[in-house]
Amino acid sequence: MSGLKRLISNKWLLLLLLLLGSFCYLPGAGAPALPLWDLLQGNASEQHQLIWQQLRLPRLLLALLAGAALALCGALMQLLTRNDLADPYLFGVVAGAGLGATLSSLLLPHWQLGLPLAAFAGSALVLLLVLVLSSRLRSNTLLLVGIAMSFAASSLTSLLLYQADAFAANRILFWLMGSLARPSWSAVGLLTAALSMTLLLCLLGRRQLRALAWSEQMAGSLGVRTWWWRGLFLSACALLCALVVSFCGGIGFVGLMMPHIAQRLFGSQLLAVLLGSAGCGALFLLWTDHAARTLWPPQELPLGVLTALAGSLFFLLILFAKQRHYD
Repeated sequence: MSGLKRLISNKWLLLLLLLLGSFCYLPGAGAPALPLWDLLQGNASEQHQLIWQQLRLPRLLLALLAGAALALCGALMQLLTRNDLADPYLFGVVAGAGLGATLSSLLLPHWQLGLPLAAFAGSALVLLLVLVLSSRLRSNTLLLVGIAMSFAASSLTSLLLYQADAFAANRILFWLMGSLARPSWSAVGLLTAALSMTLLLCLLGRRQLRALAWSEQMAGSLGVRTWWWRGLFLSACALLCALVVSFCGGIGFVGLMMPHIAQRLFGSQLLAVLLGSAGCGALFLLWTDHAARTLWPPQELPLGVLTALAGSLFFLLILFAKQRHYD
């Protein structure tokens, strides 16, 4: 038992070291190269200092926070729905946030606060429709209803872009495919606050979340107000996804992959899954954003394209693994 605990603790230490090492290496990668040691010693030029403070550092923090937020949302949704394939992207939450953000960008382009508010309204509305419609069908149709709502929200977004002028449509289309090309310290601050509150909610409500992860009946027998806690956790997911979509565009499948990886690495204990998912998601998106910046210079690839490629392969691996288990 002590050897197992030592192995688990070493995995946590390895994840922490990988995050710290990535944060030290990635500032110097790409063009222009910004060695972290020169920046800390003050040997970098004034232009490089400005690039570091206004572009590179907030972009790294935004990638870290967005990856952690999406992975945490995926872990929460998989626990609450008891479905290993649950993901904010497949449930239509990301598509709903994209629809709301697109409406805000076209109708109120100069109102900065309107973008996150409209994204949250869109994601919350789609999530509510998914829960209401799936409650009228069989219990195993939740994921299918989510996929249907995702297609519906995406089609409405495409219709809005088709009606918009070419310049606005191209700008919004590239943003919807996922990009960290326009980082800001305000986005970092808002995402930090929302992610911290969600983690605190998971910590304080871990007993209720554990009961909901078993079954609605067990949670009710333990005195848990299932509708209240379920709605609270899902609202936190909707808020996090809305903020990520507002600042980073549509980044899919992070919430699908990271909880499975976290369970393999850190076990199935509740807090280990949640924190492990957040850490793995942060590390994954840091390096995926680096790949998006450097794979095809001088152009920058859409971040959502790379995550969708990885996620689709991972989705197939899960399906094949489940098929072998049933056989």
